[in-house]
Amino acid sequence: MAFSYWLSRLRSSSKSFFYSNLRTSHFHNLKTPKPHTTTPIFHSHTSKNQLLALLPAAIAVSLSAGSLVLQSQSNPSFCDASNLDSARGVSIGGKGSTEFVVKGSHKELPQELIDKLKAICQDNMTMDYDERYIHGKPQNSFHKAVNIPDVIVFPRSEDEVSKIVKSCDTHKVPIVPYGGATSIEGHTLSPNGGVCIDMSMMNSIKALHIEDMDVVVEPGIGWMELNEYLEPYGLFFPLDPGPGATIGGMCATRCSGSLAVRYGTMRDNVISLKVVLANGDIVKTASRARKSAAGYDLTRLVIGSEGTLGVITEVTLRLQKIPQHSVVAMCNFPSIKDAADVAIATMMSGIQVSRVELMDEVQVKAINIANGKDLPEIPTLMFEFIGTEAYAREQTQIVQKIAAEHNGSDFVFAEDPEAKKDLWKIRKEALWACFAMEPNFEAMISDVCVPLSHLAELISRSKQELDASPLVCTVIAHAGDGNFHTVILFDPNIEEHRQEAERLNKFMVLTALSMEGTCTGEHGVGTGKVKYLEKELGVEALRTMKRIKAALDPNSIMNPGKLIPPHICF
Repeated sequence: MAFSYWLSRLRSSSKSFFYSNLRTSHFHNLKTPKPHTTTPIFHSHTSKNQLLALLPAAIAVSLSAGSLVLQSQSNPSFCDASNLDSARGVSIGGKGSTEFVVKGSHKELPQELIDKLKAICQDNMTMDYDERYIHGKPQNSFHKAVNIPDVIVFPRSEDEVSKIVKSCDTHKVPIVPYGGATSIEGHTLSPNGGVCIDMSMMNSIKALHIEDMDVVVEPGIGWMELNEYLEPYGLFFPLDPGPGATIGGMCATRCSGSLAVRYGTMRDNVISLKVVLANGDIVKTASRARKSAAGYDLTRLVIGSEGTLGVITEVTLRLQKIPQHSVVAMCNFPSIKDAADVAIATMMSGIQVSRVELMDEVQVKAINIANGKDLPEIPTLMFEFIGTEAYAREQTQIVQKIAAEHNGSDFVFAEDPEAKKDLWKIRKEALWACFAMEPNFEAMISDVCVPLSHLAELISRSKQELDASPLVCTVIAHAGDGNFHTVILFDPNIEEHRQEAERLNKFMVLTALSMEGTCTGEHGVGTGKVKYLEKELGVEALRTMKRIKAALDPNSIMNPGKLIPPHICF
């Protein structure tokens, strides 16, 4: 899940304020420039005279290649060498980094560009310091940057986005796409200043195709607002990363949520995109057909690219029918391993659950403190079963039997709408409840994911480290797909706290990677997880990513410093 909304309210002591801003949007969008092509200067059959005639061209190309080499040595788009700090004072957080303040270089925006942006956006632009500070310092994350955006623009159309991006590319000024700012890994930081493109004004629903069960939307609309619109038609969009998330940002991070165990992630629910490339070109990545084997899968290339390849301006989404009936169930266990084993056994049984969520005893304690409840403070599993009334009840009974075989107790379930809402509220408010235990601390949130068969072992090994730590740590897991989060509460201004939080997070990441897992199941890389990518993917995969980035964004203006480790060269 995207923890946006709960984290954005962590400093609020008022529940009324906690529920006041549901209509904010997610974080940032994307980009996808085009690869260069080259033509051979000569072929094997070229004559000596032809070669002599072509010699000036060959020399020119050689000089051009030489300038490219020089450019690659100074431009982080091609190679961010280890001595970059001393050369330019820039450090984004590469392999082994424990920094959470992202450094960067900064230069003043040319007045010509400012005038051009004013002509494009008119009144929908600001250079107000407070507005720039809010956009440059995510409220949902402890990650910070030394610089903030120089200007915020609020485009109203795809054409405006294209003109903005093209102008920035001409002046080689960095761009950071921005939606609801709900990401937690520093995705929307502006370490080099530049232009922040806030997509919140592009929030319309462009077309609904009921019989095709798809919808075409602009990136600034939130998934909650979209589902409000779809409900009268008996349809819904099945991803639920947390209130505040917008469709564009959800595409950018390849997010998922608690329903991913049944419906998949963003990757599985986007049919096509329209994307503005670094040079201002507008690309449609696919048709509206439910399947296609035509060409490269540009849609999947952009999804999860975190604004480093292009700015998303339109999304076509796959929809689902609202289930006829649902049952919400909850069960307690003596150990976290028992609970994880039940989640695995449930998935192995073939039951089509829509949610399987796990909370450890510390998380349940936090819920009791925050909400005045008296729940047993032991590991707890929550389920949601959907389908016809008979089918949902049958699933519930099967899982109740599985739970009993693994020391489960106090199995309760609800079918009444209000009772289901009350039960599910326990899970929905879990993250926010953590801060009742340490109201003045920040949260470092792990996002590891492993093949399902390794989940119980991973959680058990992690819990041993977490329980021995002086920091307060809770476990919240999407147990049905092997993804679990640890909320590590710490004060980032205290060095010992920060080092301990980093140690715990690193332990879980490396343990997950040893089990063929990933450092991030759904939150994305940003600046926070970039240091783990070489260990997970290998240097050749990262070099390939960097080649794609350099081909599509040769001036490296698109959300620079994110996703690709700075030490990777090609």
